[in-house]
Amino acid sequence: MPRHPPQRPSQATVARVLGISTATVSNTFNRPERVSAEVRERVLAESARQGYAGPDPAARQLSRGRTDTLGLLLTDELPYAFSDPAAVAFIQGLAASCSGAGLNLLLISAESSGDRSSAVGNAAVDGFVVYSVRDDDPHLKQILDRNLPTVVVDAPRDVPGVDWVGPDDREGARALAQVLVDLGHRRIGIITAGMSGTRYSGAAEDHRALLGSDSVNRNRILGFHDALATVGVTDLPVEERPVNTEAAGAEALDALLDRRPDLTAVCALMDVMALGALEAARARGLAVPAQLTVTGYDDIPQAAAAGLTTVSQPLLDKGRVAGELYLSHRPGEEPRRRTLPTHVQARATSGPPRVD
Repeated sequence: MPRHPPQRPSQATVARVLGISTATVSNTFNRPERVSAEVRERVLAESARQGYAGPDPAARQLSRGRTDTLGLLLTDELPYAFSDPAAVAFIQGLAASCSGAGLNLLLISAESSGDRSSAVGNAAVDGFVVYSVRDDDPHLKQILDRNLPTVVVDAPRDVPGVDWVGPDDREGARALAQVLVDLGHRRIGIITAGMSGTRYSGAAEDHRALLGSDSVNRNRILGFHDALATVGVTDLPVEERPVNTEAAGAEALDALLDRRPDLTAVCALMDVMALGALEAARARGLAVPAQLTVTGYDDIPQAAAAGLTTVSQPLLDKGRVAGELYLSHRPGEEPRRRTLPTHVQARATSGPPRVD
């Protein structure tokens, strides 16, 4: 005789043993005021005996047409997201908005999910916040296809019908580059991470990020070009690494200076890499800034402690405003844009170029 697997405990199995309706079991868990104390005790006791814990909360919420959950799509794998203080500060700001409204926050990593459409397509959420992805990211398309309330943070900047919040990264980078130009720098290099959307590591002189993709890296590089163009400089070497870590910043600085020892300033497009670049410069015996200026972007707390010249943006507020935009979404409204301020924090790691 074939063996049948044991029946999974459910409202139906509890009701069958007790000789009552499934509606009575459901009311015991969802509307206990509708059943007598005696029936409630019997239902709970039999449920415990069978190992039935009650209706699935997610299913119960979905049946009401909502999950009370906001999905957050992150660019990086989750371990890297939590190692970047800029991302952590943003998540804290967003989480504060969610907590105040009684919402849960579901983190979805674009890198970790790879090509699996289920990561986004089947996520049980009421809407999304998209944190800094390329405009050709397939996960973004899947989110837009779901037609749920969505807020894009940082990039891409111009998604039709979607709210956006972030700084003007091009202007922030232009202002930083202008400070260096005014100090006398003409031989400037860039180090960055994840620009091409692949696991690429090496020189990126062709500036693939400038060709058809709206991204934070692209806008910051364009800002440097804007400032250098005012003094007739078009040479801007770029060294790319796959991930935004201090180790990657140190490695990128070494590679960049090995092939371009003439550079007088190296600018990281994020502070974490800049901190690694500082250590690598000193390990090479270079005095900062007397022999090499090093700058970053974001103004994470560690930047001030290191005396790092950088571009400051309101990281916590960015998350908070993203949450406010999502919570105040009204169907049919024109998409809203919130441009956050940036300013250059000139500190001890920048100075005039060395005299060769």
